This record gives sequence, structure tokens and C-alpha cells, in this order.
Amino acid sequence: MDEIVNKVAQSSLMVFDLEDYYPDSHVVAVDISQWLVEGFLLKEADFRAQLKDTNWSKYEDKYVALYCATDAILPAWTFTLVAVHLTPFALHVIHGTKELAVIAWYQDILNKLDYTDYFDKPVILKGCSKKAVPNQVYTVAIQKLQKVAKSVMFGEACSAVPLYKRK
Repeated sequence: MDEIVNKVAQSSLMVFDLEDYYPDSHVVAVDISQWLVEGFLLKEADFRAQLKDTNWSKYEDKYVALYCATDAILPAWTFTLVAVHLTPFALHVIHGTKELAVIAWYQDILNKLDYTDYFDKPVILKGCSKKAVPNQVYTVAIQKLQKVAKSVMFGEACSAVPLYKRK
């Protein structure tokens, strides 16, 4: 019987796995309805007092997504005022879903990465993930990889879909 050889491991194929950069506990969502009367009514004086009394340090070095879980009708400055309190602690504050904050996290990480290891090499943008990497992040990643890689495929080595090949 012939020896089984892992040709993928022996190739120059590089794997770019977005899961390696997943934020885990670095991204949190904050529901501002917690500071509203019965989750719906904003009383400005009470709202400001509650914000002032909140321990914002728990958001240190986090990406924070601000949202309101109720259908409260809020003035435009509501989220901005919460952001004022978060800014000294959080790395990034957005008004939106946690998924949008995860995308912002990835955009910042992917903009700072050194891609020289992928220069002129075939790359697989790993597509099977145990963590919920938003689809938008793959779009950002391919733009970065396309600038340096010889070729980029999506998926796994056993069933990769070609995306890009330098001419």
C-alpha cells in the first residue's frame, strides 16, 4: 500500500483565516433602553443622572455597539450623549448592531495587518468558520489579499472556489 501524502501541507499554499482575528469579548452591545423609564420614556434629567452614575470602565478597550431594544422614540442626541460617556474608555463606539461593531473591528484589524507573508503566493481565504464572521468581512479581506497574493481561493484546500488570479 502506498504512503498517504498530504500534498496541501507540502504546497506553498497559504491559509488566511479570519477566525484568527475574531474579537470574542472585545465587542459588546449596550442597550440604552436600560436608562429609559420603563424602557420607553426618556426623561432627560434622569437619563443624564443614570449615565453619570454608570461604571463605564467595564467598556475599556472594547468596541461598543449602541442600540435600543424597544421602539422608543428618542431625540437624535440620545446615542451621542451615551457615546460621550463611552469614548474615554471604549476603542470604538457605533450606533447599530453588534454585527456592525464586529465588522468595524475587522476593518481596523485588516487595515493594520502586514500582508508580506502572502506576497506572490497562492492563498485560501478560509470560508468554513466556527465563529460568526460576517460576510462583509470577507469582502474587505479579499481586497487586501488581492493586492499581494498570486491567487486567492475561498473555502478549504479540498474544495476551494477560485476568486482571483493575477495575470
